[in-house]
Amino acid sequence: MIGRPIASISIAWQGEPMMPKKKRVKIVAEITAAHLIKLMQEQGNVLDQQQAFAFLNEGDRAYILWKQMMYAGESYIKSVLAPTSQPIADASNSGPTV
Repeated sequence: MIGRPIASISIAWQGEPMMPKKKRVKIVAEITAAHLIKLMQEQGNVLDQQQAFAFLNEGDRAYILWKQMMYAGESYIKSVLAPTSQPIADASNSGPTV
């Protein structure tokens, strides 16, 4: 492997709360090597640290995972906010037609 691996070893375990509630301006999600190792252990499989690094750094896998996390986050936000929000008027159609 060339250079420093992208994967981080820090992990926030499932079921444990995030940092104490505070006003957030963003939420950052990560999938770490430790998270992959734990997921595989839960499935009854073994994945060592080097295999986890290789998985995270293979081809465009990191970008694909990022897109999946963004899609899941956006879908969740839409499902929570859509029923309670007011539609935004389309300003491009608000003027007279000629």
